[in-house]
Amino acid sequence: MLREQGATLLVILILFAGTLVRSALGFGEALIAVPLLALVLPVEVAAPTAVLVSITIALVIFAQEWRSVHYRSAGWLLLSTLFGIPAGLYLLKAFPAPVVKAILGVVIAGFSLYSLRARRRVEWKDDRFAWVFGWAAGVLGGAYGMNGPPLVIYGAHRGWTPERFRATLQAYFLPASIAGMGGYWAAGLWTAAVNRYYLISLPAVFGAIFLGRYLHRRLPAERFFLVVYVSLMAIGGVLVFQAAGGWGG
Repeated sequence: MLREQGATLLVILILFAGTLVRSALGFGEALIAVPLLALVLPVEVAAPTAVLVSITIALVIFAQEWRSVHYRSAGWLLLSTLFGIPAGLYLLKAFPAPVVKAILGVVIAGFSLYSLRARRRVEWKDDRFAWVFGWAAGVLGGAYGMNGPPLVIYGAHRGWTPERFRATLQAYFLPASIAGMGGYWAAGLWTAAVNRYYLISLPAVFGAIFLGRYLHRRLPAERFFLVVYVSLMAIGGVLVFQAAGGWGG
């Protein structure tokens, strides 16, 4: 009984931390929540639980900030993601995962480092590149369930305010996560255990959403994008670490 209570408390703490990051920045909870949850729960329970939480975060933020969403960008990113998913599934089967993760990690970290060192961030005034980054998000999502990095890079270079950046990412993640949960349901992985951990964690998740919103509003625009690029560098580093046989590999 004590061991089960300890596991439940860890699940709540992990989902609180992941939700706080997602609410403050608009992305990043999957990198924190899924690998850590998999240390406490079976993967077939951890992944659907994290996706249910992702739907909740996106729904709450979207309901609050739907006026800030750049709907055209979100639509193009979603549409092109659908074409990237099959390529991601092929990538998963055709190439060794450590090699692909290492390359992706180096590219993401390198791009972030370049953006941090650049005197001025390049801004794209329209959505002509949306299909490239949406497709890349689909590839990463199909292969590793990690859609976020290409979307974050795209949003950071669109010249959006932090509010539009955060809201538009949720407009993308909401239908994408619902589709993912539908896949888990079809595969028989949406179970009573998933519902239990999700419902037990809801108070902490809601608390983290509103605390993250407060932290988001306290970050000036330039500081916000500095944190975004540093977070992307961390994502790149984790991918390289996984490729070397470390955490979550």
